[in-house]
Amino acid sequence: MTPSLIFDIKRYAINDGPGIRLVVFFKGCNLRCAWCHNPESISAKAEKMYTPAKCIKCGTCVEACPENAITLTSEGIITDADLCRMCGKCADVCPSKAIVMSGKVMSVAEIMDAIEKERVFFDQSGGGVTFSGGEPLLHTKLLIELLDECGKKGIHRAVDTAGNVSTETLLEVAGRTDLFLYDLKMMDTELHRKWTTAGNRKILHNLKILAGTGANIIIRIPLIGGINDTVENIQLTAKFISELDGEPKEVHLLPYHAIAQHKYLKLGRAGDFERLMEPGSETIANAISIFGKYGIRAEVGG
Repeated sequence: MTPSLIFDIKRYAINDGPGIRLVVFFKGCNLRCAWCHNPESISAKAEKMYTPAKCIKCGTCVEACPENAITLTSEGIITDADLCRMCGKCADVCPSKAIVMSGKVMSVAEIMDAIEKERVFFDQSGGGVTFSGGEPLLHTKLLIELLDECGKKGIHRAVDTAGNVSTETLLEVAGRTDLFLYDLKMMDTELHRKWTTAGNRKILHNLKILAGTGANIIIRIPLIGGINDTVENIQLTAKFISELDGEPKEVHLLPYHAIAQHKYLKLGRAGDFERLMEPGSETIANAISIFGKYGIRAEVGG
């Protein structure tokens, strides 16, 4: 079984739940959203990220590679993907950090140690820990152990999920979670499949079930120009959310931007940037207005 990897731990986060938070990012996702701003989160395996501008062309990585997978050129290093085993030895010796590895195994104790160091900020701000990704619910064993440990210590627990998991897993996590940040992309299942490589029936079903438990849920919608920011999609989304059980749900709109393009380049991938657009201010304002007509408070960010 592939071990659960953590690709980042972000301190002083203020957009992933209430207060000042520490965000633990799990590696691996079962969606492939065209607009993903954390492309290093998609694969569940460790990956190498290379920044040519940082490379001093010293050749240390070439000498360290046990598979002879790295070649030094005038433009920087080239890695033979067929030979590279992602052992990370090149990153270990790189003096300029032009090569870094994304994804490492961390124990519950190691992660909890990072969490404990931030307790003073949680206590002062009403913050806590947010488990994100990737898709954290694909790492059920590690996630539940961490949620249980945080619960014992009275630390606020938030889980950021797309809901594309079994209902049983979602409910198991729900009993240990203080807040869900639940991502909705779009309502049409075929469009959802086109842009994320998966349909949305399970996602919508799980959100209905989760709302029925009385869970605290904030719905987050990545707003992509020309894709899911249409009046039709926003109206369908608002109607669906307004009919969920429990208290009216808060909606956070996350307008698309291409700031993550450099990450795709570091991974040696081609992003789908030509088809992606930032939504205009008028479109965003109109979306907020539509949600308001359904009795839903929507805001940008969060």
